[in-house]
Formats: sequence, C-alpha cells, structure tokens
Amino acid sequence: MSTIQDKIVVIMGASSGIGEATTKRLAEEGAKLVIAARREDRLKALVESLPNADISYVVAAVTKKDDVQAVIDLAVEKYGRVDVLFNNAGVMPHSPLSETRFDEWRQMLDVNIMGVLNGIAAVLPIMKKQQSGQIVTTDSVAGHVVFQQGAVYCGTKFAVRAIIEGLRQEERENNIRSTLISPGTVDTELHTTINNPKRREWVEDLQRTIGLQSSNVADAVAYAISTPETVAVSEIIIRPTKQVD
Repeated sequence: MSTIQDKIVVIMGASSGIGEATTKRLAEEGAKLVIAARREDRLKALVESLPNADISYVVAAVTKKDDVQAVIDLAVEKYGRVDVLFNNAGVMPHSPLSETRFDEWRQMLDVNIMGVLNGIAAVLPIMKKQQSGQIVTTDSVAGHVVFQQGAVYCGTKFAVRAIIEGLRQEERENNIRSTLISPGTVDTELHTTINNPKRREWVEDLQRTIGLQSSNVADAVAYAISTPETVAVSEIIIRPTKQVD
C-alpha cells in the first residue's frame, strides 16, 4: 500500500503546472485532496479529469489570508485533519532594478512570500494540535543563485528558504516536517507572469528546450511526502541536466 494513500493533502496553486501535476500524481497514489487556486474553470476541469479521486476544490487567492484559511477549514471539516500542505503558488516577473517596477515587486512579495506565510499561519495550529504534519513549499534554484533581471524574484525565493528553515527549527519538536522543493527551469506557464516581451520570449524558449516537465517536480513532491514521519526531507533541488546555474 502506498504511504501516500489516504493522506489529507491541501495544494495551493493547483490549477496548472507543478500544482496540477502534483494533484494528478497524488490522486494516483490515493491521497485525499483539497486543491485551490484563483481560476475556477481550471480547478473544475482538473477535478472532472480525476473521477475516481477523493478531491474537492476551493477558489482562493494565496494573497488573501481569509481565502487560505477557508481552504484549510474545508479540509478539516471534511476529513478532520491536514497531513500535508503544499504551498505552490508563485509569480516570476523579471526586470532590471533600474526600471523600478513597484507593482511587480509588490506582487512578488505578496504572492511568493506572504502567500507562503498565509498558508503556514492557517495550517500550523491544526498540525500542532495533531502533533504531526508536513509543510511542503515550492521554492526555486533562484533561491540559491541570483541572476540579472531577477533580483527581486530571487530575493523572494531566498526569503522562502529562510522561512522554511526557521519553521523546521521551531516546529520539529511538534513532529512537523518542513520541505523545500527547489526546481530549476520547468516547462510551465510561469513565464506568462513576465511583462517584458523579449525576456518572456527568452524564458519561454528556455523552458521549452531544456525545461523539466511539471511531472518531474511532482515526483519529487511525492517522494518527500512518502517518507516516514521520522524522516525529514528538508530540501530537494531538481534541475534540467543541461541547465547552467
């Protein structure tokens, strides 16, 4: 029997890319899923594509703490517990700092950092009461390596690394595991959040030519979730073989 079977898993940012692939992967393993994102049509289609899965969806924005709390509340109401929270939502605008794109900076701070914190805040009381649980968060190789035109994006990903390591230290005695998944280039829709046309085209081409598939990252998430409670997979870095940084 799969060690993932019957685990209660909440996935934020589930409507496409890594979140969608992870939903499918965990459904195959028999997890009980509550998925969330902003695009209801995508969520509904995903649920309908998995007719044999035990799965519910909630429309939610990770930037709104009440939305995130409602997702966790539904999982607890339906199943009585939350075994895993997968913080997966993110955006990736690129631009030189000299362009001072304040709106983009704020968006990255709100989604990439506050979105993660909203998830932690919503689920942590439940997991502490359970004395068990796992918080998995999508970070990035950009949380390890800084690149030009990505200073703020990289900054948000470095911040997430610090937050998740702090969470590990603070909650290990409560048997709560913290896992960071740091992918390199992945063939997803993330390039669509880049507003500069030339930069967007360059990133999209990179994703299409050497990028990982979302399913590759989903496999890493599944592995981390499948380990025994006595094993804490703190971080997985997964890159395309041909990626330079």
